[in-house]
Amino acid sequence: MSPIMAQIKVYGSEQPCPSCLHSPSSKETFEWLTAALTRKYPNQPITFNYIDIEQPLLENDPFVDSIQNGDVFYPAVVLNGELVGEGNPQLKTIFAEMEKLGYIPN
Repeated sequence: MSPIMAQIKVYGSEQPCPSCLHSPSSKETFEWLTAALTRKYPNQPITFNYIDIEQPLLENDPFVDSIQNGDVFYPAVVLNGELVGEGNPQLKTIFAEMEKLGYIPN
């Protein structure tokens, strides 16, 4: 059985999250997560996107709205439309969600 294609979106900003001042930046989180998932699930299809919440979007995005309203901390990690981490996302949680989709760890 091949896995359901995972689409990872990391929402963030150049400015650090007010309650996450000592955590990695959103861009650093994106790079770290991309490297970790690519290593953990080699040769398995995953798409990665970084979304800057400060840039105007062509369409409304409920995650951008939730972050801007203060309901969700950034960086926020979304896997196939589901929030799987925010603020300081945990790899263990993200790995578990990936494996529910059929991804096989290295």
